[in-house]
Amino acid sequence: MRRTLRGATLLLVSFFILPVFAVDEKKDEKKDEKKDDKKDEKKDDKKEAKSLLKWKLEKGKEFYQSMTTVTNQDMTVMGNKVTQKQDQTFFFKWTIVEEKEGNWIIKQKIEGVKMDIDIGNQKIQYDSQKDTAGCNNPLSEFFKALVNAEFTFTLDPKTMKVTKVDGRDKFLGDLVKQNPQMKPLLEQILSEKALMQMAEPTFAAVPGTEKTTGDKWKVNTSLDIGPIGKYDNEYTYEFKGKKDPKDAKSFETIAVGTVLKYTPPTETAGGGTAGLPFKIKSADLKSTDASGEISFNPDKSRIEGSTMTLKLSGKLSIEIGGQSTDVTLEQTQKSDVKTSETSLMEKK
Repeated sequence: MRRTLRGATLLLVSFFILPVFAVDEKKDEKKDEKKDDKKDEKKDDKKEAKSLLKWKLEKGKEFYQSMTTVTNQDMTVMGNKVTQKQDQTFFFKWTIVEEKEGNWIIKQKIEGVKMDIDIGNQKIQYDSQKDTAGCNNPLSEFFKALVNAEFTFTLDPKTMKVTKVDGRDKFLGDLVKQNPQMKPLLEQILSEKALMQMAEPTFAAVPGTEKTTGDKWKVNTSLDIGPIGKYDNEYTYEFKGKKDPKDAKSFETIAVGTVLKYTPPTETAGGGTAGLPFKIKSADLKSTDASGEISFNPDKSRIEGSTMTLKLSGKLSIEIGGQSTDVTLEQTQKSDVKTSETSLMEKK
């Protein structure tokens, strides 16, 4: 029972690390904006703050991204408190292949992965840039399979939504080589739709239209990962103008706020039948302090970076070996994304 509990706890810890991409409120900047009391000055600033927030896609162009996520989590299962900290970084390479039939074909490659996980004082570390020969890390083979994985996305430039993804079958095949029993679970979690939704924030975070300081807009997303449940996010964006209005080359900033709603899986979603040692019966999870900021480079017409902080707390009811138990979850997650024209991986 202890072994089953440990495995279930590890999976719960892993699956409640939510995908986010933006935060870190800039309160000082808000104070600076309030200092403008003269109406004429406000009108002038508003005219100067207009900007076209739209990706510029060109055939053959490449750009690189790093996405670092730090998660601190406290979970209590059957009276056992498990404290977890995870620091993970993914390095991506994006290539604009071509424009085809009104859509853009874009390739994504995972160049590198860094993981530093501490679950109840059990440490797991992996760095794709270091020699991992002889490493007894039980997840090392899984992490290795992530490196050099490639996907080809079809992007609709009108909506900036991904409509198709290629490369999923090979990716899943590489992941399950060392652990075939994980195949049913991974097929549901890494569905074609889920992979498309995970790629969209890179492009869909900007509206593709001209905005003026103070303009707001909303975007709703839904990520269904089968037996783990469904995440619905409502993002509220507000264009703040240039970070430094006096600097013509200053980045444009977009404030982000999000409300996350988690829905536990239905019986038809697989429950605990897809390779999970537990079944999520019910959940009451709420997000707080979920806000962030996006930096848009108007000269290069792309997102330069983003930061995000998200706090999640609540209770779940899970079933392990036919026995129901309550789980208390407290989690803080910070995410940072950077964009560059050259690889962001450390040079060997």
